[in-house]
Amino acid sequence: MTEQNVSISLKRFLLIEQCPAAWKNLDLYLFRDENVAFYIGQSHIAFARVWEHLLSGFKGHSIVGRFIWCNWPKSMNFTIELVSSQSEQFKSVENDLNASERLLIQHWKPCFNVSLNSEPTAVPDFYLPPNAPFRRRRGLNALLHEAKRAVAAEDNERWMQDLEK
Repeated sequence: MTEQNVSISLKRFLLIEQCPAAWKNLDLYLFRDENVAFYIGQSHIAFARVWEHLLSGFKGHSIVGRFIWCNWPKSMNFTIELVSSQSEQFKSVENDLNASERLLIQHWKPCFNVSLNSEPTAVPDFYLPPNAPFRRRRGLNALLHEAKRAVAAEDNERWMQDLEK
């Protein structure tokens, strides 16, 4: 069984155009910040499904995708987690995909999962709701450019801190 779990900021995720081979067996995904999960789902290839949510958010076809774009650029720092239902943490449910997703939902109580979630967490007040108008109606390319600049600035800052040590 694999123990693989990928945790990456949204801004870095946006810069990955093709699913890395090592991530293709990851079939569960989470959208979250440091304290709250917004959405948990499953897919044969979680990487591709996360991209579907992001792209569908522009047209309002994905509540979590829309939530991300309504809260841009703050959402740039959200975390995307990709997990395998075959990992040790799901051994108690015999690594069944549906049961693994249910365990994650019961643990995190994500804001936008209504199925399998008797007590969804409220969206924190400092975020706009997914039905809010976009603050900046920009195309994906412009947002990708912003993400690239933010990643470069973050890497540069980290590099400078390492030099000072």
